[in-house]
Amino acid sequence: MAALPARRALLLAAALGPAGRRRLPRHHAPAAARLSSGAGGEAEAEGRAGPPALLRHLLLKLRATGPVTVAEYMREALTNPGQGYYTRRGGIGDSGDFITSPEISQLIGIWYISEWMAMGKPKAFQLVELGPGRGSLTDDILRVFKQLTSLLSKCDVSIHLVEVSPKLSKMQALMLTGGKVQSNPQEESAYMKGVSKTGIPIFWYRDIQDVPPGYSFYLAHEFFDALPIHKFQRTEKGWREVLVDIDPEIPDQLRFVLSPSSTPATENFIQPEETRDHVEVCPEAGVIIQRLACRIEKDGGAALVADYGHDGTKTDTFRGFRNHKLHDVLKDPGTADLTADVDFSYLRKMTQGRTATLGPIKQQEFLKNMGIDLRLQVLLQNSRDTATREQLLHSYDMLMNPKKMGDCFNFFALLPHHRLVHPDKKHKPESKSSLPPVAGFGELLLA
Repeated sequence: MAALPARRALLLAAALGPAGRRRLPRHHAPAAARLSSGAGGEAEAEGRAGPPALLRHLLLKLRATGPVTVAEYMREALTNPGQGYYTRRGGIGDSGDFITSPEISQLIGIWYISEWMAMGKPKAFQLVELGPGRGSLTDDILRVFKQLTSLLSKCDVSIHLVEVSPKLSKMQALMLTGGKVQSNPQEESAYMKGVSKTGIPIFWYRDIQDVPPGYSFYLAHEFFDALPIHKFQRTEKGWREVLVDIDPEIPDQLRFVLSPSSTPATENFIQPEETRDHVEVCPEAGVIIQRLACRIEKDGGAALVADYGHDGTKTDTFRGFRNHKLHDVLKDPGTADLTADVDFSYLRKMTQGRTATLGPIKQQEFLKNMGIDLRLQVLLQNSRDTATREQLLHSYDMLMNPKKMGDCFNFFALLPHHRLVHPDKKHKPESKSSLPPVAGFGELLLA
């Protein structure tokens, strides 16, 4: 197999396009604003008659059943069939709260090709994306695959999208296939299929368990940070769960309260060795990571997680965004995106040792390791007008500046153990045979 540095120039030729779509940096809201009982944000529709529909629904629910977990509140606010944020707005990007970057998308495509080559160029691979939004990231990756057609000519590539929203799957189909898709019978695992504009088969599923087994590369880009979390607070009486309830002083507003005693979630999700006083846990993320680890252990491949997060160090990261601005998470549910930083230490723990893990590392470091600096210089040299050069530099600054995207976005990978530890070296440590480094997670020198 060719040495990795000799391959990098070829791969990087497909990377980094000018001007992109990118989610703006997320900064933490002041705790007082986040934990208030509805204060914050601009007053909208003054004089409107009564609270909006989703808030009315939640108020009735809370009066009937009492406080709910933060996880249940998030599910209602984001995915309520009639009034949820994603449901009403058609998902990520509809209101401009999310912006995705082709620069990152293309480098992610190159990361998968690099790993495919490092693993001996298997004859087939599935690219599986979880929560593909409008499909723009997959579209950018397909463009990279197209540019590297000669490299992939003998490989059977297929795309598998895990998407529960009918509205979003239609948007994805339009972007990726021009709308040329067909529905499958109910007994089929994929509910829809088509062929990309570049000739690669695409399948849609409602659950990752429906995706057929096989050598696969998994992608979760800004996926885990939107999954519902449970919040816990350490008290003198032990751990208590943070719940959402009606504010008794303002009956049409919500507030956070602590459970009077331990809850089932408190018993199951708090690790005995936990040292923080406030903890956020996302059980759904743990289940999904377990499934990915099991698949990679059995069938091979890799998973790349790219998201806002930390390595078990942060505490209160639950926040809302509307029109690129921080928004009180309890105000006007269904009108803002709700998110919490991914706890990568929890994801690592939930692999249960089935796979090796790399990261998390900051976006700035990952992109630098992927050769973004060299690619920027090439693009600047080839740019003939000042506006394009300024846009390239602006985009680079947004992606790499630690105060912008550079430090708040992280990359984390799951890989088979043999990818990092050569079988020979277990018995012959002096063996000179070496494995190529994992792109993005180590500094790679270009030939």
